[in-house]
Amino acid sequence: MEKLLQQIDLYKQEIAAFNEGDAEVFRIKWLGSKGLVKTIMGEMRNVAPEQKKEAGQLLNDFKVFAEEKYLALKASATDTGITATAEIDLSLPADPLPLGSRHPISLVRNKIERIFQRLGFAVAEGPELEDDWHNFTALNLPENHPARDMQDTFYISQNPDWLLRTHTSSVQVREMEKGKLPIRIICPGRVYRNETISARAHCFFHQVEGLYIAENVSFADLKQTLYFFVQEMFGKDVKVRFRPSYFPFTEPSAEMDISCLICGGEGCSVCKKTGWVEILGCGMVHPNVLDNCGIDSNKYTGFAFGMGVERITMLKYQIKDLRLFSENDLRFLNQFTGAV
Repeated sequence: MEKLLQQIDLYKQEIAAFNEGDAEVFRIKWLGSKGLVKTIMGEMRNVAPEQKKEAGQLLNDFKVFAEEKYLALKASATDTGITATAEIDLSLPADPLPLGSRHPISLVRNKIERIFQRLGFAVAEGPELEDDWHNFTALNLPENHPARDMQDTFYISQNPDWLLRTHTSSVQVREMEKGKLPIRIICPGRVYRNETISARAHCFFHQVEGLYIAENVSFADLKQTLYFFVQEMFGKDVKVRFRPSYFPFTEPSAEMDISCLICGGEGCSVCKKTGWVEILGCGMVHPNVLDNCGIDSNKYTGFAFGMGVERITMLKYQIKDLRLFSENDLRFLNQFTGAV
């Protein structure tokens, strides 16, 4: 028993003097599976039975003493950020910080906004959850139009109808209802349609729609605006053509194509061997739409256009699968670090 007491005192003195050292080194030496605390605890088998209670208390106090010392060393290392014996090399480079980048959809949307802002267009936004009036009725879409079918549209409720907007034209309606003329806006945002997900379609995507209403606005104004956009977005060598089309909210209406950027107009699988790729729809605002929004269609005219941001992004960066935009694959997204 006397020998055990002497050993404990010696160990306590050594532990108390351990002020400059690694906490992990201390733990291994004293508290590890082969440490000195465990070794001295084994001395209980050599203690006389009548002294075991007193020896057990002493050994337990010693173990607590060693554990408290370890915790103090560990806390000290955490507070300073380094161990007591570590040296700081100020010549070493700092730890690298991973940098993120903008999503390609955001990159292209921002560029579209900048191009039209140079033409005097303001950016307008609206809710993604819309009512029937702003999404359909005010835009001259009749009740039997296919877009009102639940197979094409995500309805939240019916009677009254609330739905996830199918286009950002609803924002145009809200701006026209304000009655502040002239109007020159673009409306970027996310829209939703009940479509089967594939390489060319998704149940949600992004649009940028434009609207210009004033006196004496003509189709020539529309064409020159879109010519400028295409040249700024894709370059001055890209060819443009307009094809007659139909939209309920514009009359006359047109689709605008550009020469395929992948094959240079020679014909490939992307342009279906035609050399042309459709990028947007456009036209003169239908008089019924103006009247529905409280604008005198006899005095004011206007044009509107709408494009899918994904379509523009796929053409600009030659991406062939729409699903890549929403899969969050870093191998894909890292390619756009530093892009503008």
